Order: sequence, then structure tokens, then C-alpha cells
Amino acid sequence: METTRHATGSPAHEDPAAAPGALATHAVHAGREDLAALGLHAAPLDLSTTYPSHDSRAEAARLDDFAATGAQLEGPPVYARLDNPTVARFERALARLEGTGAAVAFASGMAALTAVLLARGAGGLRHVVGVRPLYGCSDHLLGSGLLGTEVTWTNAAGIAGAVRPDTGLVMVETPANPTLAEVDLAAVARACGEVPLLVDNTFATPVLQRPAAHGARLVLHSATKYLGGHGDVLGGVVACDEDFARELRRVRFATGGVLHPLAGYLLLRGLSTLPVRMRAQSATAAELARRLAADPRVERVHYPRLGGAMVSFEVSGDPHEVIAGVRLITPAVSLGSVDTLIQHPGSISHRIVHEEDRRTGGISERLLRMSVGLEDVEDLWRDLDAALGTLSARRREQRQPQRQAAR
Repeated sequence: METTRHATGSPAHEDPAAAPGALATHAVHAGREDLAALGLHAAPLDLSTTYPSHDSRAEAARLDDFAATGAQLEGPPVYARLDNPTVARFERALARLEGTGAAVAFASGMAALTAVLLARGAGGLRHVVGVRPLYGCSDHLLGSGLLGTEVTWTNAAGIAGAVRPDTGLVMVETPANPTLAEVDLAAVARACGEVPLLVDNTFATPVLQRPAAHGARLVLHSATKYLGGHGDVLGGVVACDEDFARELRRVRFATGGVLHPLAGYLLLRGLSTLPVRMRAQSATAAELARRLAADPRVERVHYPRLGGAMVSFEVSGDPHEVIAGVRLITPAVSLGSVDTLIQHPGSISHRIVHEEDRRTGGISERLLRMSVGLEDVEDLWRDLDAALGTLSARRREQRQPQRQAAR
């Protein structure tokens, strides 16, 4: 297997190209480069909300500089809404993995997207070009006007024609939630021209795809998913260049959507096993997709050419019967955990999207979305097979009264 080399920065002042190494190596060591010199092995967790300083004149100067530029504070922290050492480690590590100069972490993926929209809107660039499908809440935030945004929905081929002088952002998600549709990122970036391209990379993670290498200026993650990987931490992050990071830090300070230090600690730890988890989960997902595609109870299977641990499929009967029928697989919203989850997008993750918009985005009412975990593939298939069997049993029950009536 070919080893992909990644060259990305850690502290913002370092050249990202000065850090050679494989992705798996960066996943383990990024954000931890100074630990040996500190006499530590594990990254420390700093839970302080405030920090002492006897030089208030120097603090005033640092705060003035932050207010003017959004640059990361040099020296000790001041207040947890401005900076936290544990969260900063996670940010440096994620920037390293995504191949960007910086990253800014938030309390959730939606808080991260909100900060991006506010940063663009502050300059009067409130128009957004969106490519459906997107995660349901992202779709809702763009289209609801809650932040004063105006959105033009299009497909990847229509991006160039949808861009206007006041367009502040183009947003795509690839593979898309929940249909796993993919777009050519390099072609999309060219169509954007000078408008920043935001790519939601939650499903692929930097293990499978690095959008910045294809021209995206902003890379969004719901860190709750694969970056954390265990279903026990909520967070979001935007990987980007340092200039945009400065805008995002100022928004984060003003709005308070900060990532909690404990979440930063768990996310940094999650990154260390991300490549191993993604490869193992992807292998199982590919095998389940193959079996589902050959199953007559399944009408259509969606699985990305890129690979990954997400599988979506449309059943020939009532999808709610499958949800009710699983026992090992957990019927729950969210994704990216070590255990397998399944849900019905039309009822949960994309319920907030108008029914017609769901349809035009390829989200059928028979579509199920499955996030494949680390269980044995045979155990997962046994559970799926049994749950799909309820469809056949229900059809037989429905046909029986009709036969009796015909007699």
C-alpha cells in the first residue's frame, strides 16, 4: 500500500512544508511536539477559565492586538474565551492533518459554520452558494436567514453561474450527507474563482481527502464524529489559512462558541487513532455495501468511490421496520463512533429540510444511513440480514389477507 506523505504546520508561525512525515505519524505526534521537553508523555489538560497576571499594561497591549488582528496570543493565556492551551494543541494537530496553516475549534460543528457565516457577513458578503445535499442543520442554517444570509442552491456544475459580486462563500459537502454523493473538488474550486470554498470534510476526514490540497480555503468538521470517534465529545473545527483563522477567532471571542478544554483533550486523543479507525471501518463498510448491493430486499446502495465508513441504502419496503429490527446496530442519530449506528434521514438528521428539497437532493423516504463501526463484519451482517428480513415477513403478512379475500 502506498504511504501518502503530508506536510503541514503545527504552530501557526511555522512553515507547514517544514513538517514531513506520513499521516499516521502526524496523527500521533501533532500537537504534542513539546511534551518531551516539558518532561511529559501525555498531553496535559488545562481546565482554567482565567489566568493570573501582575502586568496589566502588557495584558492591555495584548488584548488590543487581538482585537485589531485576531492573531493568536503570544505568551500565557488570559481567559478561556480567548485561548486555551489544550484546545490549541488540538487545533495545531488538525491543521497539520488537513494541510492548512491554522485551525479554529468551536463548541460544535454548527457553531463552527455559524462563525464562518458571521465572518463573511461582517464584510457585507452575505450571499452563499450551496450545493445540496448538505447536513440537514447546515441546509437549514443557510436557508433560514437566521444569520442574514441569502442562499442560492445549485449543483456543482452551476456554481460559476450562481456566484454574484456579493457572494461570500461557496459550500459543498463531499461525500454528502446522507446520499454520499461526491463532487470534483478541484473543478469546484476553479468554478468559485476568488470566492472562498468551504468543504465539509466530516465524512471523509483527512485520512481519505484533504480539500485544501484541491483549492478549498476552508475545511469544516463536525469533530463530534470521526475526529472524536467514540460518541462522547461534542465539537467543531475549521481548518484554514492564518488570515481567515484570525477572523474566526474574533467571532469566537465575541460569540462565545468555544470548545471546552476537556473536549479539546478528547479530540486530540481521538486524532491519534483516526487513521487506524478509518481504515478498519472503511474496509467493513465496503464489504457491507457489497452485500447490500446484491440483496433483493435493497433497491439501491450509495457508497463513495473515495471509500469511507458511511453506507446509505434504499430498501424495497418500509425503512422504519429496519430501524425497529436491528439489535446489535444502534438506531441513533450522529455517526463516526466505534459502534455502528443507523438512522432514517427523512425522520431525523434531515427532517428540518423541506420535504420537496429533500426529494430534489436525492434523499428518498426509503433511504437509510449507516455509520459503520469496528464490530466484526459477520456480526453486523447477521444483524442487518435479520432486520431486512422483517421487510420480507411484513410483505408476506400483507399478501396473506389479499389471497384469502380472493378465495
